[in-house]
Amino acid sequence: MKIGITCYPVRGGSGVVATELGLHLAKRGFEIHFISYNIPFRLQEYIPNLFYHQVEVMNYPLFKYPPYTLTLAAKMAEVARGWGLDIFHVHYAIPHAACAYLAKGIIGEGAPKVITTLHGTDITLVGIDESFKSITEFSINSSDGITTVSRYLKTQTERAFQIAKDMRVVYNFVDTDKFTPRQQACQRSQFATTEEKIIMHISNFRPVKRAEDVVKIFDLVSREIPSKLVLAGDGPDAAKALSLAERLGVKEKVIFLGSQNAVENILPCADIFLLPSQEESFGLAALEALSCGVPVVGYKSGGLVEVVEDGESGFLVKLGDAVAAKDKIVETLRDADKLHYHRQKARERAVNHFNAPDIIKHYISYYEEILNVR
Repeated sequence: MKIGITCYPVRGGSGVVATELGLHLAKRGFEIHFISYNIPFRLQEYIPNLFYHQVEVMNYPLFKYPPYTLTLAAKMAEVARGWGLDIFHVHYAIPHAACAYLAKGIIGEGAPKVITTLHGTDITLVGIDESFKSITEFSINSSDGITTVSRYLKTQTERAFQIAKDMRVVYNFVDTDKFTPRQQACQRSQFATTEEKIIMHISNFRPVKRAEDVVKIFDLVSREIPSKLVLAGDGPDAAKALSLAERLGVKEKVIFLGSQNAVENILPCADIFLLPSQEESFGLAALEALSCGVPVVGYKSGGLVEVVEDGESGFLVKLGDAVAAKDKIVETLRDADKLHYHRQKARERAVNHFNAPDIIKHYISYYEEILNVR
């Protein structure tokens, strides 16, 4: 199969999943074409069968905002014609599903099938905005196939829109050979002393991630357990989180690493991964932590309950209950045997339920199913 993948090339769950999917498919012999305004950040090396096509955006004084959507649609049509694509697989509904619809219209007969994967905020935030709602619904329904990254997101989509087609749940995945507890690149001594525990949080620091809750919970934990908080990522609430750490008097215990391309090199250092989000459609960062053998503590909301087994691979507490989160972390960190048990369960959860080869098979099967529909 020849597959065109369009995604946001920046850090974030949808871009990571789309890129990793393309990489795995290319290694299996599929011909993969990424079509976007920039090369996805996880494409760090040359891979046979994998191509990148940059979308050039015209700057013209008449345009207040560069018309990326139109140039993307034109580029998708150009690549599909030139390379004989079988499928457009677009990640994140807005604007990519709409662009795929336009590209199909440009091509006409023989155009690729369109599969749209919904990732979260394209439905729960952007898509339901009144300025986007009608085009989001139309674009999804115009797709030949639709997948969601969790049962939770499928339900949210059905509640928000009138979807006429079946939506297939295909979970996000992790490369468990890459994200492993035995990562030599991670040296705990660079973050903490032998007596200290390491709590970690990685995100895009947007309001939905509740980064200030991370600091509040860590403050409570640090009063009972010698520990350090390692933060990685960047976004609008990063400064707020660091400011709160200073006000609470724990600034010296917080290590902010900024954006990191290879989080698999730092995750194995953590004892606990903290993800107290307002809502997670899936929780890819949590899954990557589990694969590294790091138990996850978060709030019982959204799709995170489908990723983390409460009481086994981690703990999920009531939304906003910082004290309950602290209690679970302290209880785990104080008991070496308990921590070891939850580490094992974390790794098993990733390997047994979200391992890349297994999930990739679901995508390939779905591609074949959509291509065979006449």
